[in-house]
Amino acid sequence: MSRAVALRIGAFAGALALAFGAAYGVGSAVDPIAAADETSAAAGHGEEMSGMEQNSHGGHGAGSGQLPGLAVSDAGYTFAPAATFFGSGTKNELRFTIQGPDGKPVTKYTKTHEKELHLIVVRRDMSGFRHVHPERAADGTWSIPFTFTAGGTWRMYADFQPADFDSTITLGTDVNVSGLYIPVPLNDPAPVTNVHGYDVTLAGTPIAGKESELTFKISKNGKPVTDLQPYLGAFGHLVSLRSGDLAYLHNHPAEHAEPGTKGGPAIKFGTTFPTAGTYSLFLDFQHAGAVHTAEFTVKADATGTAIVPPGTPPSHAEEAHEHEPVG
Repeated sequence: MSRAVALRIGAFAGALALAFGAAYGVGSAVDPIAAADETSAAAGHGEEMSGMEQNSHGGHGAGSGQLPGLAVSDAGYTFAPAATFFGSGTKNELRFTIQGPDGKPVTKYTKTHEKELHLIVVRRDMSGFRHVHPERAADGTWSIPFTFTAGGTWRMYADFQPADFDSTITLGTDVNVSGLYIPVPLNDPAPVTNVHGYDVTLAGTPIAGKESELTFKISKNGKPVTDLQPYLGAFGHLVSLRSGDLAYLHNHPAEHAEPGTKGGPAIKFGTTFPTAGTYSLFLDFQHAGAVHTAEFTVKADATGTAIVPPGTPPSHAEEAHEHEPVG
């Protein structure tokens, strides 16, 4: 059963459960994290790739030093949702504040990638990924209509930079969604996926603890897409989540995108996988006025195994195997 089909079944069952007063169900998927040296990985996370902007969201110079998204509070700031229980298959309103070191809601932010705050919502089995941008009221309350597609435990990430803070912060918290929970397994690692008629390929050599270059290429109907539109100041937006604890990696491509410019078919990222393990990658790109999300499963290890798209010439495939990550 595919992830999309399982989510649709879960949403339908959730609606029936609400209608007939069915019991609340919660689920989460766990994948062991391979052992690795977190200290050296954290150091690698701050490395820069030549010609690339590596945004180590949650560098947290004044924070705990842990990976982004694992804590509800860091560097004196707290992610405070107004509610943590919701129904599936029905429109909800997500409301929350970011409380500052003084305990009051933050009302002044520095924009990062064209927005004051980015909200990522995903179920703990890493299905149902959404990247949205809520609106902020004058009192610091953020809100946005949102429909959870299925029951289970969902993770919400708030990614932001307070106006008086020198780096971005990524906080995370769980919410509970009623409805039948059907676990959705991760897709097998593959170098190509299809979303809304677009073929998206991935090439690179993920290696734990060191920065790696990942290249996505987008085509449609067998032709390269060369007119990607700017999205959040770039031609693509990448979020990576580590299976098991859902540690959050958030990077943007090498090339900035000014309004009115066109990009593609390739989008390159500098990404550091902090430990060996399995990661879900979510690539957002915009074309013909619509934003699409391509999902990949990637395994990173200490030596690095090249990801080679189908049809890659042998010479290029060998280069991918021989590529040494910067750092």
